[in-house]
Amino acid sequence: MACVTVPIVEAVITTITAKVVEEKEAKAIKNIGEENLPEQEKMPFSRKLKWLNNMLWGGSGLLVFEHIWHCEIVPWFPFLTAASDAADTAAMLHEMATAGVGMSLLVTAVWLAMVGISSAVEKKALKEQTSEN
Repeated sequence: MACVTVPIVEAVITTITAKVVEEKEAKAIKNIGEENLPEQEKMPFSRKLKWLNNMLWGGSGLLVFEHIWHCEIVPWFPFLTAASDAADTAAMLHEMATAGVGMSLLVTAVWLAMVGISSAVEKKALKEQTSEN
């Protein structure tokens, strides 16, 4: 039904956040000057946030397709078939609160694990680099 709206809202929020973070990172690089930058040792956070965006938008796109395929999303108002009846609306809101939030939390947890692994690999590479010098 409408469980897909929760990951879409999270994707919109993280997309905006990624743009803001990317602009701040670019401004910081511009202020320092590219010639004064140390060699790239860590991946910028904005790139890691884009991983989450890609996961959310990709999964949401597949869910939207699946809901259209099952005629749960239609091209006329109110767009969600469950929103046309008050009894179905309660079930729709319950599904958003359970399945939608659950999907968003699962995707975010997987992303956090990816970021944690990435940070561990970066630390290991940095430690090896400093021990060689």
